[in-house]
Amino acid sequence: MDFVLFAIFLAACFAAGSTGGLFPPGSWYRDLSKPWWTPPDWMFPVAWTALYICMSSAAALAAVEPDSGLAMALWGLQIALNGLWTPVFFGLRRIKLGMAVLGALWLSVAACMAALWQVVPLAGALFLPYLVWVSIAAALNLAVWRRNPDIAANPPEFAS
Repeated sequence: MDFVLFAIFLAACFAAGSTGGLFPPGSWYRDLSKPWWTPPDWMFPVAWTALYICMSSAAALAAVEPDSGLAMALWGLQIALNGLWTPVFFGLRRIKLGMAVLGALWLSVAACMAALWQVVPLAGALFLPYLVWVSIAAALNLAVWRRNPDIAANPPEFAS
């Protein structure tokens, strides 16, 4: 694996993840009705760190291979959508729009995983935990939407 490429992809992942620091969940999220199976707060940074390492490893493995253009384009799309969800959901407090972003993210992650698999099967396999996590996030976003219909219909203004 090319460790310079790995570092570049990891930087892209942490840049996308930095939106969590810019738009923290705060009391608005804590006060929402959430399902019993909501992961504990400590799990999010642990999971995302592991996922970012897998995502960066997958990209670094595939990027040096011939015919990896589609996989790399999809990698770029999914990391852009990944970085978009937090400002939409926590910053703008748009639960429904967050669900739309997560739907697009899920599709882009699945497509990227399939494209990576065609280039380097291990790279595709490294995206499987990410697809599982995005599936859980989408289920959670949907549950929050359903449990908080008034807030979803009339989102409050962002106030840090």
